[in-house]
Amino acid sequence: MRILVVEDERRLGAYLRKGLTESGYTVDVADNGVDGAHLASEGTYDLVVLDVMLPGKDGFEVLADLRAQRSVPVLMLTARDAVEDRIRGLTAGADDYLGKPFSFGELLARVQALLRRGTKRCDIEPTVLRMADLELDLPRRRATRSGRTLPLTAKEFNLLVLFLRRRGEVLSRTELAEQVWDINFDSDTNVVDVAVRCLRIKLDDPFQRRLLHTVRGMGYVLEERTE
Repeated sequence: MRILVVEDERRLGAYLRKGLTESGYTVDVADNGVDGAHLASEGTYDLVVLDVMLPGKDGFEVLADLRAQRSVPVLMLTARDAVEDRIRGLTAGADDYLGKPFSFGELLARVQALLRRGTKRCDIEPTVLRMADLELDLPRRRATRSGRTLPLTAKEFNLLVLFLRRRGEVLSRTELAEQVWDINFDSDTNVVDVAVRCLRIKLDDPFQRRLLHTVRGMGYVLEERTE
């Protein structure tokens, strides 16, 4: 799932990106209201974490712009403790409100609750993904094949989720780098190839039938083939 963090305190923005990425999410960060509003309107996000005090446009303005276009869940952050600000944010369409300072554990719990609520409301996100004898349990972050648990790292699990959601599509190294690592792909970096190789060792090598295939000069695809 993709999360947009709009936070002008750069250390806090970097901290939230690191923590949420380690928790399995793909995270974009904007450090002002103008960029945040643009990303929120142009990108596809499952949730927005939005600070109130922002340069360019404040959080309330960004929220108003966003609500005029889409209904993505919004968690607002603020250093203000005034009840009036909380009422204003919730009335304007925020789904939850968290005052600073806060613990990352509390923020993560609120993020997960909002995403679960959104999933139930929209009914677009299955909790289990399947293909052939491969099964991914998303809430438990557990992958199995032919009933055998695959010992995947967090990045390998996220990579496999993307492949499974886009089964049958050839995914380029650039797209994989952007979606899973949230980085611009550098041709001198082999992080994607190394990760795919490690995933393939666990996903395919112990089994007779391969699911993850290389498409020379284009990228990788997860699909059933008759070999």
